Amino acid sequence: MDGVLDNLENALRTWADKLAEIWNLLTQDPETFRGGTIWSIIQRIHGSLQAIGLALLVLFFLYGVVKQTTSLREVKRPEMALRLFLRFAVARVLVVYGMDFMTSIFQICQGVINRIINTVGVGGPPSATLPQEIIDAVGDAGFLESIPLWAVTLLGGIFITILSFVMILTVYGRFFKLYMYAAISPIPLAAAAAETTQNISVTFMKSYAGVCLEGAMIVLACVIFSAFSASPPTVQTGVSAVSMIWNYVGELIFNMLILVGTVRMSDRLVKEMMGL
Repeated sequence: MDGVLDNLENALRTWADKLAEIWNLLTQDPETFRGGTIWSIIQRIHGSLQAIGLALLVLFFLYGVVKQTTSLREVKRPEMALRLFLRFAVARVLVVYGMDFMTSIFQICQGVINRIINTVGVGGPPSATLPQEIIDAVGDAGFLESIPLWAVTLLGGIFITILSFVMILTVYGRFFKLYMYAAISPIPLAAAAAETTQNISVTFMKSYAGVCLEGAMIVLACVIFSAFSASPPTVQTGVSAVSMIWNYVGELIFNMLILVGTVRMSDRLVKEMMGL
């Protein structure tokens, strides 16, 4: 009967490990992730793209001047010249110090995540263990009854393992998006040099802020799941071992589906709540 229990125990162990990994990712900065090796590569890419961003900055600025003014005499007007100069200066600051701005936005969102964690006093993800009633029921089952038990626990274990990897892939995907935004930022930020193209920079920064806030949504989902799963799935006594495990696994997977679905929808939740 050990093989029957091993199917569920291994799946629950995988689930707990992935939750712990998610918790570690959400409380970690991109600069320190994997020892900072990835971040150093992103910084080099960002630095190399700054030259392209500055070149595009000039092109966008000239394009904006042509679109906004009808003659050279209009450009010579003090108020127009000052307006164009300030726009160019602000756009150049965004391109040159874009990484610092983006790091500041991430730190603000990370502060929200830490405040949520400190407020609820959660030190880590909840752990899932098999109830003693399930263990006793499997131990008392005969050979013939153990066959459907093995099938049920195997299918349940496979499904729980798949949910674990789907959830962790979503969180890793957010981390990768943060790196991509940081690396490519000089190019979209250069569009701020022209009034007609500034929406590109605004959309980029809003989208980046949304990715940062996805972490807060995922933490909230984990906190709610922690409270939701504080009471383990009900174990029905007085029924066969197969029915008992089937009901338990079904309710357990349902609870996990709620968390996985919320984590997967974290980007959509941010867009719907804040329009980012």
